[in-house]
Amino acid sequence: MIYGPTVLFALGEGAIVPLIPVIAAELGADVPAAALVAAALVVGQLCGNIPAGWAVARIGERLTMTFAGGLSLVGVVAMALAPVLGVFAASVFLIGFCAAAFGLARHSFMTTRMPLAFRARALSLLGGSFRLGMFVGPFVAAALLAIFGDEHAAIWFFGVCLVATVLLVLLGPDPEVELAGAEITRSRGDSSIAEDTGEAVTGSIPTSERVGVFVTMWRYRSVLARLGLAAATLSAVRSARQAVLPLWGVSIGLDAQTIALVVGISGAIDFALFYASGQVMDRFGRLWAALPAMLLMGGGFIALAFTHDLATNELWFAMFAAVLGVGNGLSSGILLTLGADVAPKSEPAAFLGSWRTLTDAGGAVAPLLVAGIAAAFSLSIATGLMGVIGLLGAGAFIRYVPRYAAPRAPR
Repeated sequence: MIYGPTVLFALGEGAIVPLIPVIAAELGADVPAAALVAAALVVGQLCGNIPAGWAVARIGERLTMTFAGGLSLVGVVAMALAPVLGVFAASVFLIGFCAAAFGLARHSFMTTRMPLAFRARALSLLGGSFRLGMFVGPFVAAALLAIFGDEHAAIWFFGVCLVATVLLVLLGPDPEVELAGAEITRSRGDSSIAEDTGEAVTGSIPTSERVGVFVTMWRYRSVLARLGLAAATLSAVRSARQAVLPLWGVSIGLDAQTIALVVGISGAIDFALFYASGQVMDRFGRLWAALPAMLLMGGGFIALAFTHDLATNELWFAMFAAVLGVGNGLSSGILLTLGADVAPKSEPAAFLGSWRTLTDAGGAVAPLLVAGIAAAFSLSIATGLMGVIGLLGAGAFIRYVPRYAAPRAPR
């Protein structure tokens, strides 16, 4: 019940992501327009974080995920039946908007219910659940294409995943209520801890009924402007990896099959390491995972930038793609864990809405930055600049993680 809805939603989303530009092109989009339609998914998620924080704070995560699943179903139907490009783009935006609600609802739940001793491992598993869906989803889409020969089959598969998600959230046991009841039972069993006051037991996470999202954002502006910006650089470097690697393969003359193989291996390494990050953060502290991840990705981008014209550039491309995969895998769950560490216990959802907006903005800007610099100068310069951003982010983590986040969980 905790990880299942995330896996199902990510599995359906992962199945449609590679096909969005293809379907957009079939509806008449040229290459820039198709890229813009694909970016609508990220833009929708960016715009949905703050409203999702408001919703979770007031109606709880279960109802928020239910409404988000229903709206996503509307978006899926509109995608499948879209007669024109504008309707299709709006549907993609709506799905991204609803994806923010799923991510923030579970993030807020974990923030308030997971003990500090294994918070990072729990949140790394949450990040790994999303990665699992996004990793397996494209293979499901490929199988559906082979069977039905129609890209819309993947869209309807996403619809089936959404129906299963909504049913699981509505009909399955509510983790909030279950854990809250267990806590009250333990408290009542120990008279030195608590006594029965006769008050009703509720399973909802702490909410911010008296403090709005923007008030919370202003109140915690210091940590958002410092540690939040450092987290945004990590999100930017992660996103740049997805943009740079395929472009780099094309620029050095590799065929599509080889590029897909290299990127796929990098993604497999990334997925295989998602739990290691949580182990490191829980045992040694948050910085011991954040810093190596940023150094590996920042250094990997800078080193890759100098290999474009070498005779063995294909070998260097494969090697540094693996290095970036290791760095990205070691960063799994870091943004979720740092957000949970610094979120106020009284209004986590409102704060996390601002936190996720900031980190998602870093991820949304990075591909645009890579494309702009590559067009104005060269792909090597764009790649090197992303490496510099990664190293600057590492320095910011060194300064602000010990200041704001829990350095190490108690044994």
